[in-house]
Amino acid sequence: MTLYDTVTLTVKIGTNAQVFENIQASGDAPGSKLLGCWYSDIGALGKVMVLRGFESEAALIKERQRLLLEGNPFGCGEFITDVEVSSYALFPFLPPIEPAVHGGIYEMRVYGTKLASLQHTIDAWKNAVPERTKRSPLIGAMYALDGTVPRFLNIWPYPSVDERSRIRAEAVKDGIWPPKGGPAHLTTMEATIYVPAPFSPLR
Repeated sequence: MTLYDTVTLTVKIGTNAQVFENIQASGDAPGSKLLGCWYSDIGALGKVMVLRGFESEAALIKERQRLLLEGNPFGCGEFITDVEVSSYALFPFLPPIEPAVHGGIYEMRVYGTKLASLQHTIDAWKNAVPERTKRSPLIGAMYALDGTVPRFLNIWPYPSVDERSRIRAEAVKDGIWPPKGGPAHLTTMEATIYVPAPFSPLR
């Protein structure tokens, strides 16, 4: 799978448990695979993010249409105050995202790039990621196909917030991260720390 979407639900306070139960019960849509479900812990709170992979563009579009027309994402409509949906294509040098157990936290980073800089960014990451992932795994990096573009999402699991800080600081100190020339092509940066739901395939 190289096509993915994220569905980020803003949920009412105190409803996480019911939201998780409903997402788990909703199962996989045809042509898709649930890969992760997390709730925000540092950053914008009250968010539940779902990551899914799709077998084809047609499957992604069909599921997007179903989600919009039914108006009840994952059976959680009564608990939701806002929904944000984004479609992504995986950076071509990365392997497909698969379920795995990493423990701890997941950092979701969203970067905006200059208009003509996306391919440069992909090339820079291709050169830098092999050394960087010796320090900690990269779940995926993928560029947006809709919404404000160009932008890309990168997902990093860590054992803890403290380990995240240590690993990132050492990678910068050792000169292996960020990718050489990469920051000059960025326009915005956002980061949120998420914790996996108990049933999340990526956790």
